[in-house]
Amino acid sequence: MSNRQYGDTSKDDISGSESGFGNGLRNRIYSIIFESDTPAGKLFDEALIVSIMLSVIVVMLDSVSAVNASHGDLLHSFEWMFTILFTIEYFLRLISIGRPVRYATSFFGVVDLLAIIPTYLSLFLPGSQYFVVIRVLRLLRVFRVLKLVQYITEADLLIRALRASRQKITLFLFAVVNLVIILGSAMYVIEGTEHGFSSIPLSVYWAVITLTTVGYGDIVPQTPLGQGLAMCIMIIGYGIIAVPTGIVTAEIAYASKIESTGSSCSIIRVCHECSAEGHDVDAEFCKICGAKL
Repeated sequence: MSNRQYGDTSKDDISGSESGFGNGLRNRIYSIIFESDTPAGKLFDEALIVSIMLSVIVVMLDSVSAVNASHGDLLHSFEWMFTILFTIEYFLRLISIGRPVRYATSFFGVVDLLAIIPTYLSLFLPGSQYFVVIRVLRLLRVFRVLKLVQYITEADLLIRALRASRQKITLFLFAVVNLVIILGSAMYVIEGTEHGFSSIPLSVYWAVITLTTVGYGDIVPQTPLGQGLAMCIMIIGYGIIAVPTGIVTAEIAYASKIESTGSSCSIIRVCHECSAEGHDVDAEFCKICGAKL
């Protein structure tokens, strides 16, 4: 009986010791990967950024037929090397964070996953490896590495303004869609198939490129009435372009006013549970998951 109790106690002690060691290692990995204000964390982020840039260059060079013909195998090997490194890094991020699901569904979590999936997909879908150029989005981490807080703050302000104006812009786009359908249908009736407007969808396509002042010139109205309608659409296009700009500008001004009255924040403070950044200087708890900072 005593031997069993002694054995159980020793096993618990060993388990507790391993748990402590595991937590210490987990915290160490977290500080290196997520904290850029430590020497090890900054060195890791700098090495990560260089690796991302090199991997994107490798993919771009691989798309050049002459380079691919002479150095294709070497570039392919480099691509797999970067993919394996980024895969290990991705899983280390999931292991070290308190709430891996929240990180995996965050913006950077999704980008990190999309940065490694195309190479594995290329085993089944040849050519999909070129989609790894999405890794360039990971270079957004350079703002955190270089502690460019003001740029991150301005980006957050712009995102809030876009979110606040999404309903107005959606309504505006709905009105534009209806407008181009009406104008395209009118041009189909005026010009007809003999002048290239062979269907209403094709006429709507012409109305879109004309309203946006792109003007490819692949379809051109030839009747005086059609040309007059085209002139009206072009003039309307100049006015329409200014509408979403004014909506977003107003929301940015409003968000800037609120931001100027708020407290300052630091992007270096990262939540151990969900990896959220941008907490107020005097914050004690995460504004996303509520964990203690």
